[in-house]
Amino acid sequence: MADSLVLLHPGGADPSAFGPQFDALADFALHAPHRVDQATQDHTEMARETVAFLERTGPAHLLGCSDGATIALLTATLRPDLVQRLVVVCGVYHHTGWDPATELTPMHRRSPALTGADLEKVPNRTLVMIGDDDEVTLEHATAMYRSLPNAELAVVPGTSHGLLHEKPALCNAMIVDFLTNDPVETYAPIRRRM
Repeated sequence: MADSLVLLHPGGADPSAFGPQFDALADFALHAPHRVDQATQDHTEMARETVAFLERTGPAHLLGCSDGATIALLTATLRPDLVQRLVVVCGVYHHTGWDPATELTPMHRRSPALTGADLEKVPNRTLVMIGDDDEVTLEHATAMYRSLPNAELAVVPGTSHGLLHEKPALCNAMIVDFLTNDPVETYAPIRRRM
């Protein structure tokens, strides 16, 4: 049986936001438990809904984009035992991670509010993906990568906050490789040195 993959889409979107990924992820049993509704919910409430969904369906990989990435991170902080691998695409762990030029909703001005110390408690293997011209600052993505103890970082060149649509083949290859393969043994590790 294939591993399950839960898709957590951007705010105001639906599962079609992952349209360019569906064929590449066809070997996974895909689930999209809920739509991210910025008008009626906050990130923490949506993470609790995701936990409840996973309690019913069993542990799964999480792939979240933008607000969905934040929900994936919060879910992993609440119940890491329900999360297999975690893919965080263009997401923030703290609301200050948005580029100052980005227009923010009221929710985005106050949520999320995780700290580096919160992320250090997330044991799950995590892929942090960001566009090199994203609405999330590179500094914030790097801080997330450095705080998560089992993280890998991918900065996709020539892309923005819409990187999954702008370079789907490259993004899909990285996501599928991450979800299906164990980490490679690196020759000159600094961060991962044991």
